[in-house]
Amino acid sequence: MTDVLVVTGTGTEVGKTVATAALAALAADRGRRVAVLKAAQTGVGPGEEGDAQAVARLVPSATTAETVRYPDPLAPARAAARVGSGGPAAWEVTDRALDLAREHDLVLVEGAGGLLVRLNAAGETLADVAELLSAPVLVVADPRLGTLNATALTAEALHSRGLVPAGVVVGSWPREAGEADLAMRCNLLDLPDMGAGPLAGVLAEGMGELEPSAFAEAARRSLGAGLGGTWEPSDGV
Repeated sequence: MTDVLVVTGTGTEVGKTVATAALAALAADRGRRVAVLKAAQTGVGPGEEGDAQAVARLVPSATTAETVRYPDPLAPARAAARVGSGGPAAWEVTDRALDLAREHDLVLVEGAGGLLVRLNAAGETLADVAELLSAPVLVVADPRLGTLNATALTAEALHSRGLVPAGVVVGSWPREAGEADLAMRCNLLDLPDMGAGPLAGVLAEGMGELEPSAFAEAARRSLGAGLGGTWEPSDGV
């Protein structure tokens, strides 16, 4: 049976794509056939590298796809409206994911922005996609001050839909230990209490610039056992 996991974030630019690629890399290393679907890509023009292409660069064995692409760097519904489109329906994203599931062992569906960012004019969101797929949702959190509230709100939205949180991964952690301020360090202690599940990994900023083999090794060290890696909270960052 194919596993499907939805990846969302506490906001934009928090490291969702690198987290998605890290999950794909570890699954591929275990011999699993992996597909990654970007629910809606915005802010990227024709021929430019979007999030799906970034995953393909980091994990060459993964199958990657995007449902739609819009050039303006806006939420999908607004970016779609600016080109005269209604935006992708939740069922379209779901059907695309299910098509990929027929030939893969793991399908990762990466959202755009946060969980409740509107995909289309009807107001559907990534939460609707997760509900249609009956898929657990991994939350990628910003490491900085303010992340506890954003993570708790995301968790509350998941629970209100009956969706299962798959844990929290902290994205874009400063590379140098001295660059992590007091709030960041305390957030690592408090994030597991926000309702989105256990702290399941910490990803260093700049990981997306690595070559595939180095990226896979970094992913293994940065994600916890539940996601296929070796990281443990006691390891620190």
